[in-house]
This record gives sequence, structure tokens and C-alpha cells, in this order.
Amino acid sequence: MALTDTAARPGADPKDNVFDVLRERGFIRQTTHEEEIRELLGREKIKFYIGFDPTADSLHVGHFMQIIIMMHMQRHGHTPVVLIGGGTGMIGDPSGRSDMRQLMTKETVAENCRRFEALFSRFIDFSDGRAIAVNNAEWLLDLNYVEFIRDIGRHFSVNKMLTAECFKQRMEQGLSFLEFNYMLMQSYDFLELYRKYDCRMQFGGDDQWSNILGGVDLIRRELGGRAYGMTFALLATSDGKKMGKTQKGALWLDANKTSPYEFFQYWRNVEDADVRTCLSMLTFLPMEEVEALSSLRDTEINRAKEILAYEVTRLVHGEDEAEKARDASRALFSGGADSDDIPTTVLPAERFAGAGVGLVDLIREAGLVQSNSEGFRAIEQGGLSVNDEKITDKKFVVTKELFRDDVILIKKGKKTFRRIRLG
Repeated sequence: MALTDTAARPGADPKDNVFDVLRERGFIRQTTHEEEIRELLGREKIKFYIGFDPTADSLHVGHFMQIIIMMHMQRHGHTPVVLIGGGTGMIGDPSGRSDMRQLMTKETVAENCRRFEALFSRFIDFSDGRAIAVNNAEWLLDLNYVEFIRDIGRHFSVNKMLTAECFKQRMEQGLSFLEFNYMLMQSYDFLELYRKYDCRMQFGGDDQWSNILGGVDLIRRELGGRAYGMTFALLATSDGKKMGKTQKGALWLDANKTSPYEFFQYWRNVEDADVRTCLSMLTFLPMEEVEALSSLRDTEINRAKEILAYEVTRLVHGEDEAEKARDASRALFSGGADSDDIPTTVLPAERFAGAGVGLVDLIREAGLVQSNSEGFRAIEQGGLSVNDEKITDKKFVVTKELFRDDVILIKKGKKTFRRIRLG
């Protein structure tokens, strides 16, 4: 995907203050100094940072919203500092969690960092100093602990830290001393970036508010500097549920973990009430177009969902993959089954000779359900079809005769499809 393609897409007028753009699109939740931040972003081109801990080997859609924010800022001339948490990732952020993260080995953290770096370069333009990538392992892993708590720890009140939301919600279940250090480490990140790069602002999800305040305050106490923080809404559905979860888990940006087709289908099938939020936060479509599309009703809203799915898939996987996913989706919704982009399970032809394979066993093997009982329930509720024929018999058997050109299409509910091909 060429970065210039994204930059050339319609969007906010570059003459506008990016603060107003982010506010109009529904991103901004909390700011440390609202009017001062707005004035700063309109008057100067600054460096800002967002941190990403390498908790997995791929970025997911929650990260993508943060990337979109960096892209908006970069389009308006500001310089993103992409901070990869090779140091903080060794501990794990307790924010938004009810239990302690599984600790990763140094080798796993390093490999995840490498994968993150490769993915970021697809979205952010790092040429000619337009963005900076840095890993906090550079200054965190070799810290002298006594010096750290003497120089940095003295600025933090334990009483105040315990009032932070990220800690309060963990007090009943138990908060380890390891995790308690996380706020100090993230605050120290901001201090280091302020020193090294004159990075004056930190962005993060709304669950990062306490950590961001810690960094702003540390810079003031340690250096007498002026720093700023801003948090953004977490990507959630209209009823408050976290968005980006599928039957298989997270919605990944890596095509090897979530295929472009599956990625497209997720956005094609969002609830009507979530279309506006997704269009405004995950695409660069002008807000006039966002408002027009999200005002569509009944079957017309499907046009808005297809545009949403295409735009987000294009940004993540490129135009070619977005077009293929859209064509495959259209084939499915029109009853066709001839696209190579439909998720496919290949099984030996001899498996279906003679008595054949029980449908419930087949859909479990193909990943449409997690268990036989779930498969039986799908049939009982009338939510399973083979080649567009609804199945009502829980003992239904799939034989070779049901295949058309060595393929059958199984549909679960209104949104989940799987093609079985004879190998």
C-alpha cells in the first residue's frame, strides 16, 4: 500500500487545526489543557507520541484507531513518535485488566517488536524525519533501580497512585508490585522522549489517562517543562462493548492472522448503530459523506457498510485486496459461491464417499462452531444452510453428491460463510 494513496484521499482540509478535526470525528475524550493544546496544534508543528506494547506478534484493530490518529496528525504536519514498548512490554500494563498479564520471554518481546515495526511502516511515513520510531528498551532495560527510584520514584505519591482508575479496579483481585511500577515506567518514557526529541504531547486510549498525567507531572517536576496529554475514545459498539472481537479472537492487521476477506466481512456486518462511529474514526472520508452514509436506513444502510468495509480494508491491506474482498462479499450476499477469496477448507474427496460426513462434525472441523452442541443448536434455531438450503435435521450427512464442481457453501446465521472444497 503506497502511503501517498492514503494522503491523497479526501479528508480534513490541511489548513484546519487538527484538534478540531479529531474532535469533530469523535476521538477526543480528555485533555490536560484543552485550549492551550488547541492553540499549540494550530500554531506550531510538534512532536507527539503514542506507545504500543508488543503483547502479541501483530497489531490489532484497537491499535489501528491509534494509527489513524497518528495519520491525521501527520497529514497536518505534526511528527509522530511511534514508541514500541520493548521495555514496558516486559511487565505489562495493568490498565483495563482484571488479572495480571502473562509474562513473555525477552526473545518473544524482541520478536514482537520487530513485527510491530514492520507493520507501522505500512501506515506511517518515516521518510525525511516525518516520523520517528523508537523502542523504550533503549533506556528501560539497563536502568539502575536504586537510581531510578531515587531520581524518579520520589516524584510519585503512592496515595495518589492508588486513586488512579487503572489501579483501583485491581485492588480487590490483587495488584502485583511489578505492575505497580508500570505508571512510573510510562511516565519515564515521556520524560525521555521530551529530553531526546522535544516530544511535548502524549496520546493514548482513555484507559491511559492516569499514566499520561503521571508523565506530564514528572516532566514538570523534574525539568520544569510544559507537556500535554490527550486521550481518545476506545473503539466500542453503541452498547459499550469493545469492538474488534471475532469468533477466532482479535481482529488482526496481519493478513496471515485475519485474512483480508474476514477483515472486510467484520466491517460489512457491523450493527447499523455503529456505522457512523466506524466511518468517522476508521476512514478518511469527509464528515459530510460520513453523515450522509450513516443517515441511510433499512436496506440502504448496507451500502454504507460496504463502503466502510472497503475503506478500512483498503487502508489496512491495500486496494487490490479490498476489491477482491468486496467482490467475494457481493458474491455471497447475492447467493454466489465462485470467489477464491471466500474462506475455504479443503478436505479429501474420499471422506465424503459412501455414508459421507455428519454436518455437525464438518462445521466443527471447518471452524464454523467450537463444539458439536453449538452445531446442534445452530440447526435447531434454523441458522444453518448448505448450498442455500436450510438444514433442519441434526443428523444431516454431507455426501459427495452435494458438491457442485467439487465445492459446497455452508452458511451459519446471516454473516458467517465457509466453503468446503474437495482436495
